[in-house]
Amino acid sequence: MNKDFLFLQISSLPYFRAFLRAIESSYYQDLPLPSPIYDVGCGDGHFASLTFDKKLDVGLDPWRFSMREAKKYNAYKSLVEADGARSPFPTNHFESGLSNSVLEHIPHIDAVLAETARVLKPGAPFYFCVPNTRYFSALSLTKVFGKPYENWFRKISRVHHADEPDVWEKRLEKAGFKLDRYWHYFSPASMRVLEWGHYFGLPSLVSKALTGKWILSPTKWNLSLTENYLRKYASPEPVKDGTFTFYIARKKLTRKQVDSGK
Repeated sequence: MNKDFLFLQISSLPYFRAFLRAIESSYYQDLPLPSPIYDVGCGDGHFASLTFDKKLDVGLDPWRFSMREAKKYNAYKSLVEADGARSPFPTNHFESGLSNSVLEHIPHIDAVLAETARVLKPGAPFYFCVPNTRYFSALSLTKVFGKPYENWFRKISRVHHADEPDVWEKRLEKAGFKLDRYWHYFSPASMRVLEWGHYFGLPSLVSKALTGKWILSPTKWNLSLTENYLRKYASPEPVKDGTFTFYIARKKLTRKQVDSGK
Protein backbone atom coordinates (compact mmCIF):
# COMPACT_ATOMS: atom_id res chain seq x y z
CA MET A 1 0.00 0.00 0.00
CA ASN A 2 1.43 3.37 -1.03
CA LYS A 3 1.76 5.98 1.68
CA ASP A 4 0.08 9.35 1.34
CA PHE A 5 3.21 11.34 2.09
CA LEU A 6 1.51 14.68 1.61
CA PHE A 7 -1.01 14.10 4.39
CA LEU A 8 1.57 12.43 6.61
CA GLN A 9 3.79 15.47 6.33
CA ILE A 10 1.19 18.24 6.63
CA SER A 11 -0.34 16.58 9.69
CA SER A 12 2.91 17.03 11.60
CA LEU A 13 4.79 19.95 9.97
CA PRO A 14 4.07 23.52 8.81
CA TYR A 15 2.74 23.19 5.27
CA PHE A 16 5.60 25.05 3.58
CA ARG A 17 8.05 22.41 4.78
CA ALA A 18 5.62 19.54 4.54
CA PHE A 19 4.73 19.55 0.85
CA LEU A 20 8.39 19.74 -0.20
CA ARG A 21 9.28 16.87 2.13
CA ALA A 22 6.38 14.82 0.77
CA ILE A 23 7.89 14.98 -2.72
CA GLU A 24 11.31 13.99 -1.43
CA SER A 25 9.89 11.11 0.65
CA SER A 26 8.37 9.64 -2.51
CA TYR A 27 11.73 9.52 -4.32
CA TYR A 28 13.34 7.17 -1.81
CA GLN A 29 10.69 4.50 -2.29
CA ASP A 30 12.33 3.26 -5.51
CA LEU A 31 15.97 3.75 -4.54
CA PRO A 32 18.16 0.93 -3.20
CA LEU A 33 19.45 1.59 0.31
CA PRO A 34 21.56 -1.39 1.39
CA SER A 35 22.57 -1.57 5.05
CA PRO A 36 24.35 -0.24 6.92
CA ILE A 37 22.86 3.15 5.98
CA TYR A 38 24.42 6.51 6.90
CA ASP A 39 22.22 9.61 7.19
CA VAL A 40 24.31 12.79 7.21
CA GLY A 41 22.43 15.58 8.97
CA CYS A 42 19.50 13.54 10.23
CA GLY A 43 18.05 16.46 12.17
CA ASP A 44 15.13 15.64 14.43
CA GLY A 45 14.47 12.30 12.71
CA HIS A 46 10.99 13.30 11.52
CA PHE A 47 11.75 12.83 7.81
CA ALA A 48 13.22 9.35 8.25
CA SER A 49 10.37 8.25 10.51
CA LEU A 50 7.78 9.01 7.81
CA THR A 51 9.81 8.05 4.73
CA PHE A 52 11.24 4.64 5.56
CA ASP A 53 9.54 1.48 6.78
CA LYS A 54 12.71 0.26 8.47
CA LYS A 55 15.08 1.88 10.90
CA LEU A 56 18.15 3.44 9.31
CA ASP A 57 21.41 2.31 10.84
CA VAL A 58 22.99 5.64 11.76
CA GLY A 59 21.73 9.20 11.97
CA LEU A 60 24.46 11.81 12.44
CA ASP A 61 23.89 15.45 13.37
CA PRO A 62 25.92 18.08 15.28
CA TRP A 63 22.98 19.65 17.14
CA ARG A 64 22.16 18.31 20.60
CA PHE A 65 18.57 19.57 20.49
CA SER A 66 17.99 17.69 17.23
CA MET A 67 19.41 14.53 18.74
CA ARG A 68 16.98 14.73 21.65
CA GLU A 69 14.07 15.12 19.24
CA ALA A 70 15.31 12.28 17.03
CA LYS A 71 15.24 9.85 19.94
CA LYS A 72 11.47 10.37 20.19
CA TYR A 73 10.89 9.35 16.56
CA ASN A 74 12.93 6.16 16.94
CA ALA A 75 13.85 6.07 13.24
CA TYR A 76 17.50 5.08 13.70
CA LYS A 77 19.29 2.16 15.29
CA SER A 78 22.00 4.58 16.43
CA LEU A 79 22.19 8.37 16.79
CA VAL A 80 25.55 10.11 16.77
CA GLU A 81 26.10 13.72 17.76
CA ALA A 82 29.01 14.81 15.56
CA ASP A 83 30.02 17.17 12.78
CA GLY A 84 29.74 15.58 9.33
CA ALA A 85 33.35 16.60 8.66
CA ARG A 86 34.55 14.54 11.63
CA SER A 87 32.67 11.26 11.48
CA PRO A 88 33.65 8.70 14.16
CA PHE A 89 33.21 5.74 11.81
CA PRO A 90 35.94 3.72 10.08
CA THR A 91 36.80 4.05 6.41
CA ASN A 92 34.67 2.04 3.93
CA HIS A 93 32.07 1.22 6.58
CA PHE A 94 28.63 2.03 5.11
CA GLU A 95 26.87 0.41 2.14
CA SER A 96 24.76 3.51 1.33
CA GLY A 97 24.24 7.11 2.43
CA LEU A 98 21.82 9.99 2.16
CA SER A 99 21.50 13.63 3.17
CA ASN A 100 18.06 15.12 2.64
CA SER A 101 17.90 18.91 2.24
CA VAL A 102 20.92 19.39 4.52
CA LEU A 103 24.05 20.05 2.48
CA GLU A 104 22.87 23.51 1.38
CA HIS A 105 23.08 24.65 5.01
CA ILE A 106 26.70 23.58 5.63
CA PRO A 107 29.41 26.24 5.12
CA HIS A 108 32.27 23.68 5.13
CA ILE A 109 30.61 21.55 2.48
CA ASP A 110 33.80 20.19 0.86
CA ALA A 111 35.03 18.74 4.15
CA VAL A 112 31.66 17.08 4.82
CA LEU A 113 31.51 15.54 1.35
CA ALA A 114 35.06 14.22 1.63
CA GLU A 115 34.35 12.68 5.04
CA THR A 116 31.11 11.15 3.77
CA ALA A 117 33.01 9.56 0.89
CA ARG A 118 35.58 8.20 3.32
CA VAL A 119 33.07 6.28 5.46
CA LEU A 120 31.13 4.87 2.48
CA LYS A 121 32.28 1.71 0.75
CA PRO A 122 33.53 2.00 -2.85
CA GLY A 123 30.54 1.85 -5.18
CA ALA A 124 28.08 2.80 -2.41
CA PRO A 125 25.22 5.10 -3.51
CA PHE A 126 24.86 8.53 -1.93
CA TYR A 127 21.55 10.37 -2.34
CA PHE A 128 21.00 14.03 -1.57
CA CYS A 129 18.80 16.95 -2.56
CA VAL A 130 19.46 20.68 -2.42
CA PRO A 131 18.02 23.93 -3.81
CA ASN A 132 19.49 25.33 -7.00
CA THR A 133 19.85 28.91 -8.29
CA ARG A 134 16.13 29.17 -9.09
CA TYR A 135 15.39 28.80 -5.38
CA PHE A 136 16.09 32.54 -5.16
CA SER A 137 15.26 33.76 -8.67
CA ALA A 138 11.72 32.31 -8.45
CA LEU A 139 10.80 34.25 -5.29
CA SER A 140 7.82 36.54 -5.83
CA LEU A 141 9.11 39.40 -3.66
CA THR A 142 12.55 39.40 -5.29
CA LYS A 143 10.85 41.03 -8.27
CA VAL A 144 9.68 43.83 -5.96
CA PHE A 145 12.56 44.33 -3.53
CA GLY A 146 15.44 42.90 -5.53
CA LYS A 147 18.74 41.67 -4.07
CA PRO A 148 18.11 42.84 -0.47
CA TYR A 149 15.07 40.56 -0.25
CA GLU A 150 16.98 37.64 -1.77
CA ASN A 151 19.75 38.14 0.80
CA TRP A 152 17.20 38.29 3.61
CA PHE A 153 15.48 35.10 2.42
CA ARG A 154 18.86 33.41 2.14
CA LYS A 155 19.49 34.35 5.78
CA ILE A 156 16.16 33.11 7.18
CA SER A 157 16.40 29.85 5.21
CA ARG A 158 20.11 29.45 6.12
CA VAL A 159 21.05 28.47 2.56
CA HIS A 160 24.77 28.73 1.83
CA HIS A 161 24.76 26.69 -1.39
CA ALA A 162 22.06 27.06 -4.05
CA ASP A 163 24.04 25.86 -7.03
CA GLU A 164 23.63 24.17 -10.39
CA PRO A 165 24.66 20.54 -11.17
CA ASP A 166 28.01 21.49 -12.70
CA VAL A 167 29.09 23.02 -9.39
CA TRP A 168 27.94 19.98 -7.42
CA GLU A 169 29.60 17.60 -9.86
CA LYS A 170 32.97 19.32 -9.28
CA ARG A 171 32.48 19.10 -5.52
CA LEU A 172 31.56 15.44 -5.74
CA GLU A 173 34.54 14.58 -7.97
CA LYS A 174 36.90 16.35 -5.59
CA ALA A 175 35.46 14.44 -2.62
CA GLY A 176 35.71 11.02 -4.28
CA PHE A 177 32.26 10.56 -5.78
CA LYS A 178 30.99 10.06 -9.30
CA LEU A 179 27.70 11.73 -10.23
CA ASP A 180 25.33 9.16 -11.76
CA ARG A 181 22.28 11.31 -12.48
CA TYR A 182 20.08 14.11 -11.21
CA TRP A 183 16.71 15.73 -11.83
CA HIS A 184 15.09 19.08 -11.02
CA TYR A 185 11.78 19.21 -9.16
CA PHE A 186 9.53 21.66 -7.29
CA SER A 187 8.33 24.22 -9.83
CA PRO A 188 8.76 28.00 -9.47
CA ALA A 189 5.05 28.20 -8.59
CA SER A 190 5.61 25.65 -5.81
CA MET A 191 8.58 27.69 -4.60
CA ARG A 192 6.40 30.77 -4.26
CA VAL A 193 3.89 28.78 -2.20
CA LEU A 194 6.79 27.76 0.04
CA GLU A 195 7.99 31.37 0.20
CA TRP A 196 4.66 32.71 1.46
CA GLY A 197 4.34 29.76 3.79
CA HIS A 198 7.17 31.21 5.86
CA TYR A 199 4.83 34.08 6.72
CA PHE A 200 1.47 32.29 6.87
CA GLY A 201 3.07 29.54 8.94
CA LEU A 202 3.65 31.77 11.98
CA PRO A 203 0.69 30.26 13.90
CA SER A 204 2.40 26.86 13.63
CA LEU A 205 5.52 28.36 15.17
CA VAL A 206 3.47 29.66 18.10
CA SER A 207 1.82 26.25 18.49
CA LYS A 208 5.22 24.53 18.55
CA ALA A 209 6.53 26.93 21.18
CA LEU A 210 3.50 26.52 23.44
CA THR A 211 2.58 22.86 22.99
CA GLY A 212 5.56 21.14 21.38
CA LYS A 213 3.40 20.34 18.31
CA TRP A 214 3.39 22.09 14.96
CA ILE A 215 -0.19 21.02 14.21
CA LEU A 216 -2.75 21.00 17.03
CA SER A 217 -5.41 19.00 15.18
CA PRO A 218 -3.79 16.61 12.66
CA THR A 219 -7.12 15.43 11.27
CA LYS A 220 -8.49 15.18 7.75
CA TRP A 221 -11.29 17.63 8.42
CA ASN A 222 -8.94 20.24 9.86
CA LEU A 223 -6.37 19.91 7.08
CA SER A 224 -8.64 19.26 4.09
CA LEU A 225 -8.43 22.78 2.64
CA THR A 226 -4.66 22.87 3.02
CA GLU A 227 -4.31 19.39 1.55
CA ASN A 228 -6.50 20.15 -1.47
CA TYR A 229 -4.65 23.38 -2.15
CA LEU A 230 -1.20 21.79 -1.96
CA ARG A 231 -1.91 18.72 -4.10
CA LYS A 232 -1.21 20.52 -7.38
CA TYR A 233 2.04 21.94 -6.03
CA ALA A 234 3.33 18.68 -4.55
CA SER A 235 3.92 16.70 -7.73
CA PRO A 236 7.04 14.50 -7.68
CA GLU A 237 7.35 14.74 -11.47
CA PRO A 238 10.67 16.26 -12.59
CA VAL A 239 10.40 19.74 -14.09
CA LYS A 240 13.05 21.39 -16.23
CA ASP A 241 12.95 24.67 -14.32
CA GLY A 242 12.54 23.07 -10.89
CA THR A 243 13.95 25.00 -7.95
CA PHE A 244 15.43 21.93 -6.20
CA THR A 245 17.64 19.14 -7.53
CA PHE A 246 17.85 15.50 -6.44
CA TYR A 247 21.25 13.84 -6.97
CA ILE A 248 22.36 10.22 -7.16
CA ALA A 249 26.10 9.88 -6.70
CA ARG A 250 28.32 6.91 -6.01
CA LYS A 251 31.65 6.58 -4.23
CA LYS A 252 34.34 5.92 -6.80
CA LEU A 253 35.68 2.41 -7.08
CA THR A 254 39.31 1.68 -6.30
CA ARG A 255 41.72 1.16 -9.19
CA LYS A 256 41.82 -2.55 -8.35
CA GLN A 257 38.02 -2.79 -8.53
CA VAL A 258 37.94 -0.92 -11.83
CA ASP A 259 40.60 -3.18 -13.32
CA SER A 260 38.76 -6.29 -12.15
CA GLY A 261 35.51 -5.06 -13.69
CA LYS A 262 33.54 -4.86 -10.43
